[in-house]
Amino acid sequence: MLDKIKNILKLIKSVDMAQLEKISKKVDLAEVLGAVSKMDENQLKMAMKMLTGSKKKKDPPAINADFYDVSAKLSPEDRALQMKVRAFLEAEIKPLVNNYWLHDEFPFEIIPKLAELNVCGYVYEGYGCAGGTSLMDGIIASEFGRIDPSIATFLGVQSGLAMGSIYMCGSDAQKQEWLPAMQQLKKIGAFGLTEPLVGSGTAGGLTTTCKREGDKWVLNGQKKWIGNSTFSDITIIWARDLDDQQVKGFIVRKENPGFAVEKIKGKMALRIVQNGLITLTNCEVPEADRLPNANSFKDTAKVLQMTRAGVAWMAVGCARGAYENALEYTLQREQFGKPIASFQLIQNHLVEMLSNLTAMQTLVFRLSELQDDDKLKDEHASLAKVFCTLRTRDIVSRAREVMGGNGILLEYNVARFLADAEAIYSYEGTKEINSLIVGRSITGYSAFV
Repeated sequence: MLDKIKNILKLIKSVDMAQLEKISKKVDLAEVLGAVSKMDENQLKMAMKMLTGSKKKKDPPAINADFYDVSAKLSPEDRALQMKVRAFLEAEIKPLVNNYWLHDEFPFEIIPKLAELNVCGYVYEGYGCAGGTSLMDGIIASEFGRIDPSIATFLGVQSGLAMGSIYMCGSDAQKQEWLPAMQQLKKIGAFGLTEPLVGSGTAGGLTTTCKREGDKWVLNGQKKWIGNSTFSDITIIWARDLDDQQVKGFIVRKENPGFAVEKIKGKMALRIVQNGLITLTNCEVPEADRLPNANSFKDTAKVLQMTRAGVAWMAVGCARGAYENALEYTLQREQFGKPIASFQLIQNHLVEMLSNLTAMQTLVFRLSELQDDDKLKDEHASLAKVFCTLRTRDIVSRAREVMGGNGILLEYNVARFLADAEAIYSYEGTKEINSLIVGRSITGYSAFV
C-alpha cells in the first residue's frame, strides 16, 4: 500500500508549478493527501487507474475482414494480383465514386485505367484474355465490390454477360471481331434479356421477337434495366423466334436501324451504372451477327450460370466494404468518453456482420473451386446467389446501424453499400427464383408454376 501512495505522490510531483497552482485553487491539496492516506488497497487501485488511465491509449488491432484467412489458400502470384487490384481500386476508384454515385453519372475517365489493369475477361482462353481461374475471377469481382458495387457491375456486364455470351455462343469470326477489343475495353458491351413486363419469367415468356427475312433478322420489342446500354457499342439481345418459338441471341450494334435507348432515371441503387430502356422497332440485324450457338434458353442459362457465381462474389465484396467501414468508424467514434467499439451492443453487431461475411467467403471460395473443376451446377450458383445477397442485406443494415445518423451520409461510405445491396439482391435472378432452382434440385419437383 505504501508503494501505491508513493506512486500517487510521484504523479502529483510530476505536475509543473503552474498546473499545481491551478489545482490548488480548486481543491485543498492537504485534504487530498489526507484522503489518500486513508484509502484501502482497492480504493488506491481505483485512484491509480483514474490518474493514469488517460495516459494509456490502446491501439486497436488491424482491421481484418478475412477472419478465416481464406486468402492464404491462394498462390503467391494470385495473392499478388489480388493486392494489385485492391491497390488500384483504393487509389483510382474509391476517391471518385461517391460524387459520381450522387450525380447518377458514369466516370468514363476510368475506362483506360481499367484496361491497363488487364482483368477484363479474366477466365477466357485467348483473345488477349488471361485464361485464369474462376476462383481468381471471383476474388477480383469481390475486390471491385468492396470499393464500389456499381463499378463491379459495369465490369460484370462487360466481362461476364456480354463477353461471355460471345465466348460461349458466338462463332470464331464473332469472337475474333469483338473479344480482343472488349477485353481492352475499346468496345463496350451490354446484355439485353430482362423486359419491362418480363423479369423472372424470361425462360418461357420473352415478348421481344425475332424473325428471319432473307439474310437478315428483324427484331421487335423492349428490354429494360440493361446496364451499360446507354453508351455500349454492342448489346447482346435475346429474342423469341416467331417461327420455332425458341430463344435466340444477337449482337446488335448501336448504329443498327430501329435500335434506340433511353436512360432509366430515378434509381436509388447502383446509380453509377447507366441502365437503359431499349426499344427495338423493326430493328435489322444481319445473319452474320446472330450468335450461332444460342438456339434456346438453355444456352442463355449457361451464360447466367457462369455470371451468377460472380454476383455472389460481388455481394461478398459489398458486404466486406460495409463491414470494414463500419468497424473503422466504431473504433474512432467516441461517446461517453470512449470508442463505441468498446460497447457490448456494438460488438454484438460487429460479430454478427463478421460471422455472416466469413460464411459467405468460405461458401463462394468452394463455389469457385467447383467451377474450376467443371462441376458447377445451376443449383450451386443459385444457392450462393441466394445466401450471399441475403446475408449482405443484413450486414449493410447493421453497418448503417452502428454508425447511427452518420450511416446515411455518403461521406462515411456505408450508405452507398446499403442502397446498392438492394439491387444486387434482385438482379441475376431474384431470391425467390434462385430458391426454386435449388428447391427443384433437392426435391425433384419444379415449383415455378
